Amino acid sequence: MMELAQETLAGRTAILHMSSLSQAELYGTGSTEPFTLSLPALAKRTDWQQPASALAMYERIWQGSMPGYRSGRYRDRELFYSSYVETYINRDVSEMIQGVDRLLFADFIRAAACRAGQMLNLHDIAKDTGVTDERARRWLQVLEKSEIIFYLRPYSNNLLNRTIKTPKMYFFDTGLVAYLTKYTTPEILMNGAINGAILENYTAAEIIKTYRNCGKSCSFYYYRDKDARDIDMVFESDGEIHPLEIKKSTNPGTEIASAFKVLDKSSVPRGTGAVLCLRETLSAVDRETLTVPIWMI
Repeated sequence: MMELAQETLAGRTAILHMSSLSQAELYGTGSTEPFTLSLPALAKRTDWQQPASALAMYERIWQGSMPGYRSGRYRDRELFYSSYVETYINRDVSEMIQGVDRLLFADFIRAAACRAGQMLNLHDIAKDTGVTDERARRWLQVLEKSEIIFYLRPYSNNLLNRTIKTPKMYFFDTGLVAYLTKYTTPEILMNGAINGAILENYTAAEIIKTYRNCGKSCSFYYYRDKDARDIDMVFESDGEIHPLEIKKSTNPGTEIASAFKVLDKSSVPRGTGAVLCLRETLSAVDRETLTVPIWMI
């Protein structure tokens, strides 16, 4: 809507990004603060949020967070998402890309959804869709501008010079991903080929929503180097760098935290890290690493 403004709004407005509904809105009291690893802040979330088992978490992932469907206004999930995709392409995409092949663009969204929560492979998405790499790049820009997808950029600084440059791609709504990848029940999704990637996608999106919903900026990254050492998410706060690993496990092992040591080479001190997982209670791997239930975000 910004392009409709007839005069400058500088100094007189704030721009808020409105994502789909958050976990706190759907399954909690609606109270929210930006996600941090502060123990007092996590204790608040224990009071605010509704606990969930592993299967219940995949129910949340599968159901998605679109207001039109989750409000109960539309009861048929398949019909809602098929109509959503059709309306999005016919209205928003057609305005941004004149003469777009709508069926081809629908195939493109599906190809992107199959790779949610993974490092971006532009060529593979283009190949699956039957378009050039350059066209796929432009179409991903449309999805990003529409806030269908977002990226995590790789974390790097002058002391971590072996890091790779490729971003990871995520969808804001995992219900859309589950629909496009044709998972018909939460149970099948939980045991399916993308169960880890879509759990990571859900977790990353929910963390970012906690910042957006408070009108705060967030600088989240992921880490991967040329030796294939990786960390799912990394964020800087108050002069420290905090690593996050996302696991489907309900009882992650202590070896997971050892991957965080790669960040000790960074010029920014490493602070508290966390394993975000399907455990139902807050715990710790060691004194530097918490075990945080994903339902608590």
